[in-house]
Amino acid sequence: MSAPYPGLPKASIAFLSDLALHNDRDWMARHRDAYERDWKQAGLALCRALVAPAADIGLVVAPRVDGSLRRLHRDTRFSNDKRPFQTEMHLILSAGEPVGKRPGVHLVLGPLGMSYGVGEWRLAPDRLKAYRAALLDERRRAPLLRHIAAAEDMGCRFGAPDLAGMPRNIAAEGDWTHLLRRKSFVLRRHDPLPIPDAVFSRAAPDALIGVAAAMAPVAHWLAALP
Repeated sequence: MSAPYPGLPKASIAFLSDLALHNDRDWMARHRDAYERDWKQAGLALCRALVAPAADIGLVVAPRVDGSLRRLHRDTRFSNDKRPFQTEMHLILSAGEPVGKRPGVHLVLGPLGMSYGVGEWRLAPDRLKAYRAALLDERRRAPLLRHIAAAEDMGCRFGAPDLAGMPRNIAAEGDWTHLLRRKSFVLRRHDPLPIPDAVFSRAAPDALIGVAAAMAPVAHWLAALP
């Protein structure tokens, strides 16, 4: 029997704090051992500890970099921000395979604390059509609105809609209609909370799954779209 998961090392957050102050490739090259130990191996160990409890709420954890552990390296080709690295441990609990390509719950741990969110970025045209059709069906829309309210109780909020007005040939009224003006569905907490002490202990999986469980129904609703 394997040893119980001991919790995320506090050295992981210390490494990310240092990276935030020295976000360049030369610094990373000099601290490669810390990256491997305190970010990569620590993050993968946390992912492995989340596999079973995530499955209990219908979510998939793939313990690999660019699976459930989002890589630190940033693609800066089309960004004005040329810092080469993320400064967080970003975990993805997916409503299906492939992880990262399906709706999911995101848990983010870093120097500023813990944030989280749920959704699907840039719905493909066929999924966007299905999403809008589901919203226009009151029976299908009603549970989503309840799931959104639960995520909002966790401090999650939408950003501005993608469209200034309603999509062509769609007419609807109500305070929910901003959902029709979105091409991405992203609910997230923008102001990080202090990382709970439990994350640094054996209680880490339960603590993080407790957060994810409040948002998982949104991911499942999106995943059920054709």
